[in-house]
Amino acid sequence: MSGPTLVIDLPEPLSPAALQESRALMVGLSSHFAEKRPGFFDVNMPAERLGVEDRREEDWRKPFPLPLLGNTSADEELTALVELNPQREDWRRPFQVYLMGPGVGDESIFEAEHVDEPEVEAVLGFRPTHAVNVSACCNREIDHVTTALLTAAVMDVIGGVAKAELLDEQASAVAGLPGVLGIADDDWTVLGTAEFLRTWVGHPAFRLVK
Repeated sequence: MSGPTLVIDLPEPLSPAALQESRALMVGLSSHFAEKRPGFFDVNMPAERLGVEDRREEDWRKPFPLPLLGNTSADEELTALVELNPQREDWRRPFQVYLMGPGVGDESIFEAEHVDEPEVEAVLGFRPTHAVNVSACCNREIDHVTTALLTAAVMDVIGGVAKAELLDEQASAVAGLPGVLGIADDDWTVLGTAEFLRTWVGHPAFRLVK
């Protein structure tokens, strides 16, 4: 991937029902959707659908009030999607969101990303059996924000714990944020909840590792 990636560690295999819910989320949010294999979603994710404003052309776009950032009813959520104006969206933001681990695919990637992680497992309280990667195919500032918010949205559906690599001196910035479960690997990895990701994007030090 040419942009940032976040990992959602899971304590058990994803159930068929949770997989179906994650598929429905991707279909509902994306302007382009393809499923390469069960749980591997190739999507274009307009940032506006996650409540993000792209400020490149402020007179052309405005924030998309998606309820992922607040509390609204299912009817209001559907209305927001139906009333969306495609002329105000950037439809071409590509992402890959993919489940990996034993029996589902990308086993070698899963093993490489989870080899020898005693500190991480101590914070998690479990040894991950599977994981979901949320990877952006572009690397502008808005792509980092979109990656974090999309990961939080996926976690709302499937659970799990977000694992993010940290840049120099970011550990002190994130340590006290809501939803942080712990920091491991000599301050190079933070683990947290969906709440943490949504809070972190508003912090001046926010930036994901490419």
